[in-house]
Amino acid sequence: MNMPEPSRGLALACLAPLLFAAGLARAADVDDVLADCNDDAPARTLHASAANPAARAHWLDRRHLLWPGQPADGRYRLLHAAAGGLVADSGQAPSGADDAMILTGAGNRLPAALAARFPHLRGDGAVLRVDADDATLQRLLRGELRLVREDATGRVLDATRLQIPGVLDDLYAAAMTAPALGAIPAHDHTSLRVWAPTAQAVHACLYPDGIAASAAAVPLTRDDATGVWSATLDGDRSGQYYRYLVDVFAPGAGLVRNRVTDPYALSLSADSKRGYIADMDADALEPDGWDDAPRPDALAAATDLAVYELHVRDFSRDDPTVPPAHRGRYQAFTGGDSDGMRHLRALAAAGITDIHLLPVFDLATIPEQGCIEPVIPDAAADSEAQQSAVAAVAARDCFNWGYDPFHYTAPEGSYASDAMDGAVRVREFRAMVQALHAAGLRVGMDVVYNHTSASGQDPRSVLDRIVPGYYHRLDADGAVERSTCCDNTATEHRMMERLMIDSAVAWVRHYRIDSFRFDLMGHQPRAAMQRLQAAVNAAAGRHVPLIGEGWNFGEVADGARFVQASQGSLQGSGIGTFSDRARDAIRGGGPADHGDALRAPGYVNGLAEGDDRDALLHAADLVRTGLAGTLRDYRMVAADGSEKPLSTIDYKGQPAGYAAQPGEVVNYVENHDNQTLFDINAIKLPPSTGPEERARVQLLALALNAFSQGIAYFHAGGELLRSKSLDRNSYDSGDWFNRIDWSGHDNHFGTGLPPATDNRDDWPWMRPLLRETGVRPRPDDIAFVRDAFLDLLRIRAGSTMLRLRTAADVRERLRFANTGPAQNPAVIAGHVDGRGYPGARFDAMLYLVNVSASPQQLVLAGEAGKPYRLHPVLRDGTDPRPRQARFDIASGRFELPARTAVVYVLPNEQNGSP
Repeated sequence: MNMPEPSRGLALACLAPLLFAAGLARAADVDDVLADCNDDAPARTLHASAANPAARAHWLDRRHLLWPGQPADGRYRLLHAAAGGLVADSGQAPSGADDAMILTGAGNRLPAALAARFPHLRGDGAVLRVDADDATLQRLLRGELRLVREDATGRVLDATRLQIPGVLDDLYAAAMTAPALGAIPAHDHTSLRVWAPTAQAVHACLYPDGIAASAAAVPLTRDDATGVWSATLDGDRSGQYYRYLVDVFAPGAGLVRNRVTDPYALSLSADSKRGYIADMDADALEPDGWDDAPRPDALAAATDLAVYELHVRDFSRDDPTVPPAHRGRYQAFTGGDSDGMRHLRALAAAGITDIHLLPVFDLATIPEQGCIEPVIPDAAADSEAQQSAVAAVAARDCFNWGYDPFHYTAPEGSYASDAMDGAVRVREFRAMVQALHAAGLRVGMDVVYNHTSASGQDPRSVLDRIVPGYYHRLDADGAVERSTCCDNTATEHRMMERLMIDSAVAWVRHYRIDSFRFDLMGHQPRAAMQRLQAAVNAAAGRHVPLIGEGWNFGEVADGARFVQASQGSLQGSGIGTFSDRARDAIRGGGPADHGDALRAPGYVNGLAEGDDRDALLHAADLVRTGLAGTLRDYRMVAADGSEKPLSTIDYKGQPAGYAAQPGEVVNYVENHDNQTLFDINAIKLPPSTGPEERARVQLLALALNAFSQGIAYFHAGGELLRSKSLDRNSYDSGDWFNRIDWSGHDNHFGTGLPPATDNRDDWPWMRPLLRETGVRPRPDDIAFVRDAFLDLLRIRAGSTMLRLRTAADVRERLRFANTGPAQNPAVIAGHVDGRGYPGARFDAMLYLVNVSASPQQLVLAGEAGKPYRLHPVLRDGTDPRPRQARFDIASGRFELPARTAVVYVLPNEQNGSP
């Protein structure tokens, strides 16, 4: 029914509370509700409304709307229909509205506070004032809305949907501090709480187990102050299962009843169909010995972090020393005698502090029951057959990296021995953590709060089917932004921030997670990350290191929507970001390279043998930037001969140095993304390079990473010359292209052309390379790099000199020789002063890295007369070449073998250092 038009002089339109009530107080039929709890019940549309125009207007708070590009002096009405059905065609009078509200103009500029909160909306447009009480606003927001600009006769000139996160955050600000959300069992009752401020009704479906067809249905009651719907059930319902029926208006669909799992679910039945009510303190959810299990101490400083990135399935899927039933699962970590666990213990003993697990929260793309393992044909090194077999079942196989969140706070079920039983995945995840802690390793998680795997009415959309249009970041037309490759979440919205923080706290509290790695962290606000840091520290009772990808791109780039948690915006936060500066210089090129660009050499794999001295000099400066912690204020003599801060050295148009403290930078030369280090070296080195020299090039890159001030980060298998047969993006490449051989017998290079999806264009030149038998390493080459890498870790862990705590320490104690235009750019020479420094062990440390394929001489006159000795780890170490290096004390001349990293020390006799 259309309401009569109020006079233009009224600020408040004629409202129809009775019509609101008629739409919102509709009682759900009990039989319908029970039917809709059934797994096989079709989606229920309560009132169809297929119209889905763009959402170009923004409802920013209780009082203000903004419609960009519209005249400030126009005639505007806000139309509402409780059950949907609005029609607002251009040139016609609108129809289907239960009521309408005249909006008064408030100029063409936002108030200063709103402009600061929504910096991407500072452009001209119609700023409109809303005059209504909170109860009215709440009712409006639970139906379909349309903002129209009309002519004097009431005909539509333009119409739009509204983006509502701003007003929801304002109207329901109390939800940020509302009691815990989710299913919370207690001794004599169980609480269910879900935030659904725009819902018209919410019911809970309760099931005795994960497969029972029968269900009980319980209505939830709405709290108008918070928008939280809740119910209190009699008794402790731990071990039961639940999900919600949410009656809500969804743009493009109408008033629908969504059967949806709880975003706060702590565990699930198989394939995420039902939430599991978990008492996380119950014995049934704890592995034996959990309460008293030892845990490694917190680190003294962020720079003590040495992280090893590992995928749960990769760890054991192909390890024959793991029982078949445990391969690819959490339980594989509990078998202490497997090749994999022996390797992890060796890493821990040498200096790795944290295992960072690729996503282990509930994933959308791995079938938790009945996943398929493809049969890989025995085919040639350059055959298409292997990748074809993988691709044929990729959507149904057992592998994915896991950057496709479904439920943020429940463990992934495909890694559990029984995905249907919600208790099993909790208990076995904890057993994995317990085993890694017992091995002396802290446990970190790779978390992906920047996007979800789906939005809208997609069956795998959890958030958007409870509060449509709120949890995701929208573009100017109201479509979900996808710059992260998937459906971007909006952690600048209060309840998305709360979900992220509550989730991280749950992992710390319930699973003893020690650190986090944030995927695409630059898409999140710095302020939200700082609040998360405080929350997880409080939950853990100690500092929980946070690191993440601080890339600056997409719709949030350069602070377009908020101050980002990005490389250029986290100074002083203590949160670490991955640095691409030294990574790209060491490897050569960048992560998006194809074709000829992909074959361009880097510092360790060919620049030193080429003719481009300028490129080599610049790469050397970027390598030194990484060695100095990528600190913006660290000064050194650059290739042009001037002394300058690292912030003035160019990295692809950006400052090379950006960090304020060494603990705010993560140094790495490979991780799960892009080609492995071995593969990138295979691509860039001349085909004639033998396997022994390839092993040495790998070790050079690992050495430069280990010697860099800041946080050290290593990809699982890098020390085993791990290959993915040149695959540039193995996220869905199956087990075949992601294998690790902990025995060191094979690195899996030349096991077929990599999958066509991301590699087909490069197949022509990949074929002959994969056939090169001299590229594939021998077991002796793999063992050499593995053992020499352990020596590098021992050097880093054995003294604080490569783990300096502050920027001031780095500025005062680290200096580079052999710099400027006349340098020998094939040799890096770094000197660390350890005198009086806590934990330094030596008075001085001098590392020399020769990346040339030929021996090099370097005269450092300032080192003459100093009684340098080879580092004790190298004196008895795996690599014989450092012992072949020579130092002439009288002249300060160093003779360095080809492709060798050498570390000299000045003993501290008082400390008894050797």
